[in-house]
Amino acid sequence: MSVKDVIKNSFLSNDSFTKTDVEQIVVSLIAALLLGLFIYLVYRVFYAGVIYSKSFAVTIVGMTVLTCMVTLAISTNVVISLGMVGALSIVRFRTAIKDPLDLLYLFWAITAGITAGAQMYLLAVSSSIIMLVVIIIFYSRSSSKIVYVAVIHYTGDDTGDKILQELGKIKYCIKSKTLRGQETELAMEISVKKNDLFFEEKIRNLENVKDVTLIQYNGEYHG
Repeated sequence: MSVKDVIKNSFLSNDSFTKTDVEQIVVSLIAALLLGLFIYLVYRVFYAGVIYSKSFAVTIVGMTVLTCMVTLAISTNVVISLGMVGALSIVRFRTAIKDPLDLLYLFWAITAGITAGAQMYLLAVSSSIIMLVVIIIFYSRSSSKIVYVAVIHYTGDDTGDKILQELGKIKYCIKSKTLRGQETELAMEISVKKNDLFFEEKIRNLENVKDVTLIQYNGEYHG
């Protein structure tokens, strides 16, 4: 028996690669859909970025189902699996990921679809529960303070010192200081507790202070 006959008998003529169980496929796809919806809800509840992307949230669900479909196709026919590997190897997916945490949700969706397609439902469910617990723990330990970017326009050299004195024990960091003739523009990060904006009135009431602008900063902040 030649090598070609061995490969043909072992792979191409094996019934395990050609059987199609409709019930098994339906159960796997439904499981992938439920897992995708679960990941979607977690992403929606714990999203902390600047702009919520509904299209990305829908992509998570679709990614889970499509990955399950690919896994089912590969596991049922070795010829299809080889062709799909070759087709996917020449496709380049170039999508800019703005938040590194979004990459976690995408990889979570892909792995959930793979495990659902492989009928490893216990692994998929347990892994999703562990991921949820990890996300809850890290979000519960996040800082209760809110970071604002304060832009203040004033005149006079002594006014800048008075502004810093009015901040008191509030944690701040000067980002920029621009001088335009007699007017100065001061930009700083200020970390305060929720709704604790009493310093704004104190600074605004200072002499030679023209205006105070507060912009909430929703990015990553450590401290």
